[in-house]
Amino acid sequence: MIWKRKATLDMLNQMSEGCMVGHVGIIFTAITDDTIEATLPVDNRTRQPFGLLHGGASVVLSETLGSVAGYLCSEGDERVVGLEVNANHLRAVHEGVVRGVCRALHLGRSQQVWQIDIFDERGRMSCSSRLTTAIIR
Repeated sequence: MIWKRKATLDMLNQMSEGCMVGHVGIIFTAITDDTIEATLPVDNRTRQPFGLLHGGASVVLSETLGSVAGYLCSEGDERVVGLEVNANHLRAVHEGVVRGVCRALHLGRSQQVWQIDIFDERGRMSCSSRLTTAIIR
């Protein structure tokens, strides 16, 4: 298990209330020994004017998953901040719910790199993203 902090899905979803995470409807759905997952609805909050999932909404899901994962891999008074996020939008999504799956690529003393893949309801990858975070002591 890579997590240093204990967390439940209920705790993560309560933390999301009253900020962008809750506003766009992100819901944490799974924590395994080395991954964390969340869903995002494709609706009027997350679509762009042409009816597709907005690329920025995909990045919000990616950054949310990577930042929370980074926090769960820190301890004590350590904080985690994003340094760089990259997203490749591979397939348009018009409706339904997308699912993000986050896993660590690198867990260093001062830096982390997270891979976040986003899938449509048919299991097709719609976005592949990478987030680099810094651990602040």
